[in-house]
Amino acid sequence: MKKMTPAAVLPSALTAALVLAGVMTAGLVQAKPFKWTSASDIPTLDIHSQNNALGNGVHAAIFDSLVYYNSKTFKIEPRLATSWREMSPTQYRFNLRKGVKFSDGSALTADDVAFSLERARAKTSNFNVYTQGMSRIVKVDANTVDIILSGPNPVLLNQLTELRIMSKAWAEKNKSVEPKDAKTKEENFAHRNAMGSGPYMVKDWQPDQKLTLVKNPNWWGWSDAATNVTEIIYTPIKNEATRAAALLSGEIDFVLDPSPQDLGRMRNNANLKVIDGIENRTIFLGLDQHRDELPGSNIKGKNPLKDVKVRKALYQAIDMDTIHRVTMRGLSQNTGALVAPQVNGWTKAVDTRFPYSLDASKKLLTEAGYPNGFEVDFACPNNRYINDEEICQAITAMWAKAGIKAKLRTQPLVTYFPMIQRYEASIYMLGWGVPTFDALYSLQSLTRSVGTGGDGNYNVGRYSNPRMDYIVDRVKTETDLPVRDRLLTEGLQLSNDTVSHIPLHNQVIPWAMKKNVEVVHRPDNRLDWTLIKVN
Repeated sequence: MKKMTPAAVLPSALTAALVLAGVMTAGLVQAKPFKWTSASDIPTLDIHSQNNALGNGVHAAIFDSLVYYNSKTFKIEPRLATSWREMSPTQYRFNLRKGVKFSDGSALTADDVAFSLERARAKTSNFNVYTQGMSRIVKVDANTVDIILSGPNPVLLNQLTELRIMSKAWAEKNKSVEPKDAKTKEENFAHRNAMGSGPYMVKDWQPDQKLTLVKNPNWWGWSDAATNVTEIIYTPIKNEATRAAALLSGEIDFVLDPSPQDLGRMRNNANLKVIDGIENRTIFLGLDQHRDELPGSNIKGKNPLKDVKVRKALYQAIDMDTIHRVTMRGLSQNTGALVAPQVNGWTKAVDTRFPYSLDASKKLLTEAGYPNGFEVDFACPNNRYINDEEICQAITAMWAKAGIKAKLRTQPLVTYFPMIQRYEASIYMLGWGVPTFDALYSLQSLTRSVGTGGDGNYNVGRYSNPRMDYIVDRVKTETDLPVRDRLLTEGLQLSNDTVSHIPLHNQVIPWAMKKNVEVVHRPDNRLDWTLIKVN
């Protein structure tokens, strides 16, 4: 047997440091609320329904995963699993932490882990991209689980960071064995209710109004936690000015997504502070390359977006330098790749953009047979990414100069994502973070032909390329790392060459907060609930 990582418990050095400083006991005794906001609400409390970064970050406060990233080193560390071994290239054994309880006091066992990982593989789950390669989950005993793979998987541990564990008994009792289907309005009990083994538990959720979490007294990790927060109150505020006013007035402690136009006065306010960092998230446009005719277009009988010349024309008509300078006020990183620099597979060469050129755009449209351009549907979220609606408005104006008449429509997150997953948009904006920090996650989700097991689960333009499919399928099980890296880079370059999508920029994320708030900035733009302090 090959031992993959030593048996370990969660950080003891941190605990020792806090005890020596004399702050741990006092900090946890004082009741401290943490009030925060961002533009949109979480889409669901069902941990295997909608694969949404904001929701996943909140879920991590309520539910544990087998392993998770350390917020300071971003190395994988034990959570519910204290150790794991590679029994063979296709069998991993996980030893579970003993004594873990759910918030209702019931014990967490291997049955819950096996159930949850199988649940994440369900047809209604958006999380099967994280379960790719899993053949079956086997309970060895009450504290041991084996994951059986269909082939070697070099990123299995990275994928497990996003697969949280729920109570099998609770799901069965509340008719939530299957995840809520994110593409429909149908709800299960787990959509509005949650019961996990994480540091906090749900007190109340009023969608689009307020989510209140309170300390879970049964959480196994309190002795090592640095936080003094006993209550977390999340209030989604769509309007940028209102979000800023809430922080400036003291009503809110923390803003996850302050708008670029408000940052100046926040930085100059003696009662506030701003922390900046590049997010592991790329903003891009997707295009319908499947339909034979685009709904609402003036071009009948064919789909202009199937032509790579048209896609490239749309790309080259976008002046990203102006968007970076004017719309984003410098808080973006222009990109030519589908992934950010932190992601395995990225290279400087693959990041090169096609140059902005209105003349080149018009020439390409003429060569494609559209000298006068055409009309096309353009859908964007209005409360998910930094200045998302403003970016789309700017792009619409730029396309108009090339003769493309984009009919822009915007929607809030909760209706936007189900809509694009139903393939109801001709051109759409999407932002894609990479929780595994490996380009397979992006290529499999965004460019692999739509299939099963997470293939093309967000390829909502239904791009399809045989070479891309080969690369993705090969990378899933390739264990020769130099070969694997070359294939990932080839896949990213193929995406560029065929204009599978139009990359825009990587987000630069500023977090704004009161001076008395302490947090650790993470490139996945989520809070570590165990490290927040309100002094």
